[in-house]
Amino acid sequence: MELRTGQVAVVTGAASGIGRAMARRFAAEGLKVVLADVEEAPLRATADELSADGAELLARTADVGVREDVEELAAAAYETFGAVHVLCNNAGVGSGAEGRMWQHDPADWQWAFAVNVWGVFHGVQCFLPRMLASGEPGHVVNTSSTDGGVAPLPTASVYAVTKAAVVTLTESLYAHLKAEGAPIGASVLFPGPHMLRTGLWESHRNRPARYAKSRPRRTPYRSLAEWEAAMEEAGQEVSFTPVEDVAEQVVDGVRAGRFWMLPAAEHTDAQIRARARSMLDRADPSYLERFVLDRRD
Repeated sequence: MELRTGQVAVVTGAASGIGRAMARRFAAEGLKVVLADVEEAPLRATADELSADGAELLARTADVGVREDVEELAAAAYETFGAVHVLCNNAGVGSGAEGRMWQHDPADWQWAFAVNVWGVFHGVQCFLPRMLASGEPGHVVNTSSTDGGVAPLPTASVYAVTKAAVVTLTESLYAHLKAEGAPIGASVLFPGPHMLRTGLWESHRNRPARYAKSRPRRTPYRSLAEWEAAMEEAGQEVSFTPVEDVAEQVVDGVRAGRFWMLPAAEHTDAQIRARARSMLDRADPSYLERFVLDRRD
């Protein structure tokens, strides 16, 4: 898809992290940008910053897990700009689950699925019919993760399950768009290839009361800084990918019509091969063995 000045991009989870970087990158390409996020103050700060740089935009608070919010977002986008060409279903949360799967609070799963899976589905259903009706070229980018999208990190199993669902959802969407002969592409984004400094680590700050835990956490939430310190103390070096690099991957991927927005990395490719080999050999998932004795939450 050719990106041109005056086109319109919608980005959810746009107040910080990857979403903010994507919004900035699209604006730099001359696109009008619709920013959506559940956090009003950071969203307004991001909108003010982009406006000061000359971007034409619309900012709306929205909880993507609530269909009515996404419907209202789509209506506002079309009422304001008359079109949408790029849709980035990017909003996501960590679940805050503790312990083994059979010990999880069901509300952790409900909240993670509401945002990470239903949020993507709501975006597809609320925007795509209008995008298709326009007959114009377009593209949908759904944010997944190598955790789940490639192979699960069992110590973050709820998140991994939702991100695996996003991959299958996007593969199916791609097939449906091709079957229709639509001029709209679809991609699944795997931010990376390294760790990212985003607000995902503090997702609990936005947890709605309707998904409140039924019992208190046994341990405090761990911040990214605390996790980094623990890794350093254990002698493990941690690499980070700038969110701006992820935004660049998205723009390049949309232009190229690339389905797998999956940056090359030796450790990721090794995971893919190990998982595929396990399936082809009908063998136990040995690529998970390093987690078997891991008793961390």
